[in-house]
Amino acid sequence: MGDARAQLDNLAWDKNDSASETSQQRLRRRDTCELAASLAAQKFGRKAIFSPPLIIGGYNILYRVQVEGMASDVYVRLPCPDWVQFPVEKTVQEGATARYIEQYTQIPVPKVFYYGGKSDLGPFMILQHVENCGLMVNRMKVPNPDPDVTAVLDPNISETALANFYGKAARCLLQISRLSFDRIGSLSENDGNTFSVTGRPLSKNMNDMLQLANIPRAVLPLENKTYGTADEWYTALAEMHMAQLIFQHNDLVTTEDDCRNKYVARQLFRRLAKEHRLSSFGFADDSWSAQSKRWTSQLSPAPSNLTSFRLWADDFRPGNILVDDADDIAAVIDWELTYAAPTQFTLDCPWWLLLEVPESWTPDIDNWTKLYSTRLQTWVSAMEEAEKDAGSRSETLPFSLSTHMRESWATGRFWLNYAARNSWAFDTVIWMRGFFGAREEGGAVDEWWRARVGLLSERERAGMETFVEWKMEDKRERMLVHWDPDEARQRLAEVLFD
Repeated sequence: MGDARAQLDNLAWDKNDSASETSQQRLRRRDTCELAASLAAQKFGRKAIFSPPLIIGGYNILYRVQVEGMASDVYVRLPCPDWVQFPVEKTVQEGATARYIEQYTQIPVPKVFYYGGKSDLGPFMILQHVENCGLMVNRMKVPNPDPDVTAVLDPNISETALANFYGKAARCLLQISRLSFDRIGSLSENDGNTFSVTGRPLSKNMNDMLQLANIPRAVLPLENKTYGTADEWYTALAEMHMAQLIFQHNDLVTTEDDCRNKYVARQLFRRLAKEHRLSSFGFADDSWSAQSKRWTSQLSPAPSNLTSFRLWADDFRPGNILVDDADDIAAVIDWELTYAAPTQFTLDCPWWLLLEVPESWTPDIDNWTKLYSTRLQTWVSAMEEAEKDAGSRSETLPFSLSTHMRESWATGRFWLNYAARNSWAFDTVIWMRGFFGAREEGGAVDEWWRARVGLLSERERAGMETFVEWKMEDKRERMLVHWDPDEARQRLAEVLFD
């Protein structure tokens, strides 16, 4: 199934990259830089001047500004047009989340002075500049002067250095794991420095669906939609995977059997979500999965499906951790795409221990898995040390977070949740990790669907060949299709048989 990046819609990707280049030319202009300084001057009520150079990240562009009478500079930060598909929503939710983290944890974060959805420059945040010596990832990766080369963990990094970096990140995640909410969704800030869950869980995958695959906005969760159970969110994630298969016009499906593989996997995954099974996978409560028959040790119980959801940060990783000259954390940045999620996500070991994602690893996901296993014990030991230092302050779960993380890898729960969150990793993970039971040895990749098609409902089986025929005909001409919102919702409902 190959590198997941090859399955992105390259027409959509190129279109947004081209549009972003045009937008960035405007954002780099002197008058725009002066507008950023003017915005800071307006908010602080003091003189302010722009201090070059600009900083352009994956989602944001930052203007450093000197404000009269302030001890440190500030950044006026704007979402990058065409890369960020929900600029107002992302900015407002991130501003609230960063303030929540600052208020309820000891994690060092840049102070958010102001944020909002409207200004002469559009949605904005004004942040504290934090002195630092660069990103943690640069201390961990294979050295390479080319910033466009994807970071991978240096295989020659010393165990002492790795344990040090893992340990600092573990202390952050341990603090985040203590924060609980009664709904699944994104945070908003109320009057009086209080916070509540009021918006949909805005995820990286949702942004990618629009930016890199031209999926219609109309088939995503509604902006003010929140969720009361883990099963509801797992079902929504499964339906977004089906939307990806339906509406990504280019580069996702290669052959008829490849389409059948993707169709069968998505229908079965959604059924497991609706039957409340995904939320129990890999816990003591799991009596349904093929893997559960192999587990002999006592596992931890599944977290509540109804209450006590935990904060999940899609973009928490060493690439968003600033360090000082002693390699201590100076600040954790970029809290965008962070939301209250099923506690199951928090209980998994981090995906970023090797820095690169498994579905894009060279040579393949099996090699990633082998190398990850060798680093996992270092991570678990670092988490155990963080728990020991925190003492009773970390005890918000019936079992320790390190225990949950160890079980997550051993049972495959890590993979299930990773696939649930990532549409372009979904097929590789679901089939390669054998979630629908063991595959026949030597079976052709494109025919894996045959062993599981019998698990579909009669309507799902009857509709499969019609869907495959439509999809193969639909992909003959490379183009970007713009769906009417009502027609897109109707088409999704037809394939989901709702």
